[in-house]
Amino acid sequence: MQQRRFIQCDVFTDQPTRGNGLAVVVEAEGLGDQQMQDFAAWTNLAETTFLLPPSGPEADYRVRIFTPTREMPFAGHPTLGSCAAWLHAGGRPAQPDLVRQECAVGIVEIDLRGDVPAFVAPPTRIMPMDDAHLQSILARLEIPADRVRMTTQLENGPLWQVVELASADDVRAVDAVRVRWPEYKAIGLIGAHPDDGDADYEVRMLAPSSGMSEDPITGSLNAAIARWFQSLGRLDRPLLMAQGGCIGRVGRVHIRPDKTDPDRILVGGQTLLLIDGTVTL
Repeated sequence: MQQRRFIQCDVFTDQPTRGNGLAVVVEAEGLGDQQMQDFAAWTNLAETTFLLPPSGPEADYRVRIFTPTREMPFAGHPTLGSCAAWLHAGGRPAQPDLVRQECAVGIVEIDLRGDVPAFVAPPTRIMPMDDAHLQSILARLEIPADRVRMTTQLENGPLWQVVELASADDVRAVDAVRVRWPEYKAIGLIGAHPDDGDADYEVRMLAPSSGMSEDPITGSLNAAIARWFQSLGRLDRPLLMAQGGCIGRVGRVHIRPDKTDPDRILVGGQTLLLIDGTVTL
């Protein structure tokens, strides 16, 4: 065992302890798979990440992402939080204002030029949701069919069952404890706020693999929704997504199409560094 640099941060919020917490082991070389999984289970956060040297010159560093129960190929708030921790610990990207992070789905770029750091939404498979599965979700969550606007299944590493409801109030009214992983895979809910609201949409992610009933703020789900909206012609301006309000969080996810490249969608948010120390592993 040895002491390793450890940073804990809060992602997708400007209020300490009101976002999605992330533990980052900055110096993870030499740790085995089981050690990483055991530490992630011990932190009991939605995700814990481990920073490693990149496999090749295309990336600035490599990240492995663990929930308390399994490794994830990609996740949004660990991407932004790991990037912030790497920069805080002295990391310097090969290209100014652009960090290239290697993870299991490949290279994910984080753009540092905007008001908030933003990762490029990875490619997303867009598929119809199986009707029997949809009906099971609606019945379990007691969502009236006439409040459903659209549904889809999205995959950008994680797999999402997404249901768009008629309003943000409909999204907030759902009782998250009715569904749990692994009986139900990750369920995304989205509904529009009124025109004078403080965000464009309300988002929730139910039945996360972390074992919680609800994920505080989910960058990868918001990224998948952004790709879905783009495919429908509904991403013609920047959007602000609110998430976490039902569990006392103040999460804000910024989504904007890249004006210079129509295939790039940027998904951003603020990261606050709360703890910087060492851990013995």
